[in-house]
Amino acid sequence: MARRSGARRGQATREDWTGERAAIYCRISHAKDEDQTGVDRQERICRNIADRLGLVVTADHVFVDNNRSAWQRNRKRKGWDALLEVAREAGVRHIITYHPDRLMRQPRDLEELLTIADDHNITLHGEANKRDLSDPDDRFFLRIEVAHACRSSDDTSRRLKSAFEERARDGKPHTGRRSYGYTKDGMAIVPEEAAIVREIFDRYLDGEAPEAITRELNRRGVPTAMGKKWVGASVRRVLDSPVIAGIRVFRGEEIGQGEWPAIIDLGTFREVAERRTYRSAVFKAEAASKPVRFYLLRSLVTCKNCGTRMGGGPHGAHRTYVCTSNDKTCSRRIKAEKLESFVVDAAIDLLERLEVTGREASALLPEADAAAIEADRAELAELKDMWDAQEIKTREYRQMRKVIEDRIAKLEAKTIVRPIPEILKGIAGPDARSN
Repeated sequence: MARRSGARRGQATREDWTGERAAIYCRISHAKDEDQTGVDRQERICRNIADRLGLVVTADHVFVDNNRSAWQRNRKRKGWDALLEVAREAGVRHIITYHPDRLMRQPRDLEELLTIADDHNITLHGEANKRDLSDPDDRFFLRIEVAHACRSSDDTSRRLKSAFEERARDGKPHTGRRSYGYTKDGMAIVPEEAAIVREIFDRYLDGEAPEAITRELNRRGVPTAMGKKWVGASVRRVLDSPVIAGIRVFRGEEIGQGEWPAIIDLGTFREVAERRTYRSAVFKAEAASKPVRFYLLRSLVTCKNCGTRMGGGPHGAHRTYVCTSNDKTCSRRIKAEKLESFVVDAAIDLLERLEVTGREASALLPEADAAAIEADRAELAELKDMWDAQEIKTREYRQMRKVIEDRIAKLEAKTIVRPIPEILKGIAGPDARSN
């Protein structure tokens, strides 16, 4: 043991390292770290260090993680994992990196490396210094450096989250990948793409599936926001995107209207969302090979006897609407085919005689509801003033704000309607039946 310990201490000179194998590790994060030295430059610096020390670095012992964070705990780093595997197999005794924080920014990563070093006597080299991972003093200093790097990343994360929350609260768009239909900053509409967005919504409301819309867009050579071909998922993302309706979302929660212009009116967006939910349920039922019975007047039929809403359900070989009252004395039932045929004829008769003007449908709130909304908005403003003055914590502010905004949304939902000309476009007038 004494001879081995003496041998280890004696290996701290450059002469003893000449010809030994080493590995290079380079990494740059996607976040804006204080040091954004590119991986190519990092590798050049590390190779210069290897040349000065007489170490040998083969091509298969250069490990790179480009655009990878070492701070995020759930982020995979292929280069780091491969480096550890080589170290475990005693393939190298020297690891060269531009700076220790390029190698690791989490204490648990350091401890994993130190565990391997206990078995293989590994030395860590950097631009400014070297660390013998078997030396207690070097291990101590490394733990301090990694803890500092971790704290720096935590501070950066906290600042970014605060900035994102501030942008969301002010109604500004989310930064990142450009939303289809909008410019890079998200504040202006791209007219050509906005026309495609409206076409996608119109086609979907006319009954076309996303896959059919996808084929049509690709047939015409219309590119996505990334300049690629459309797929069903990208069309569904447009249909599900609250951005195009001017709705600001933060962490999966709608927090109000954004400052950017909407491409699709809120009524149309909500209607598509409802249809998406319904069609998804039908698709799942079909995928499970279950018989699907379609009820045209779903949620619309009311029992004449007791005033209870009637639900659809099978009765033998027939589809029927049946009273859902808990009162056992009422068991009214009617064949769906008969009722639906009557309603369709009545609706078409009305459409044939209907004159559609350019006026939009009006849905005025009762004075009591309007006053309640006004009071809630005043309460929101007062709540924000309290938060700005740091009289309440952010978590409390968000919880109370959500309660108030939910109340406002329920009341405002009564006024959200689609324009009449848009709903009845092409189906009203003398040709209503054929249309």
